[in-house]
Amino acid sequence: MFIRPSTILLIALAVVIVLSPSCKKEERGGVPYTQVDIQFNVNNPAYVDLQVPGGWIYITGGSRGIIVYRKTMDEFTAMDRHCTYQPENDCQVHVDDTQVTARDTTCCGSGFLIIDGSVTQGPAALGLQLYNTTFNGTTLRIYN
Repeated sequence: MFIRPSTILLIALAVVIVLSPSCKKEERGGVPYTQVDIQFNVNNPAYVDLQVPGGWIYITGGSRGIIVYRKTMDEFTAMDRHCTYQPENDCQVHVDDTQVTARDTTCCGSGFLIIDGSVTQGPAALGLQLYNTTFNGTTLRIYN
């Protein structure tokens, strides 16, 4: 059996096209990718709620805003407020009265821990989108 070189070339080209990464913008858990690179001094009076572990604030950025949570004196968590359940609905979570859970009861019906963005109540199956953080003792950087 003889296979023509042109046939081999077509097969190889088809394999490359199928296996090559898409040019589509990245989405994590269905939440649209939004470039984030924010820096601020946590000692600024505007961020007083971040002065102690367990404190949190909302900041502008990401897809639907960001929750910044101070885990320890040196460690922070930053997560997008865009609910991961049916993200096309653009639901936004809010920290509830417990000060531990971010939830949306009217749109996506899900709850998430503000410590790490993990799901506490469905129907969401994926946690909130997390951003990278670095902290040098005064300046917190949030980025992806």
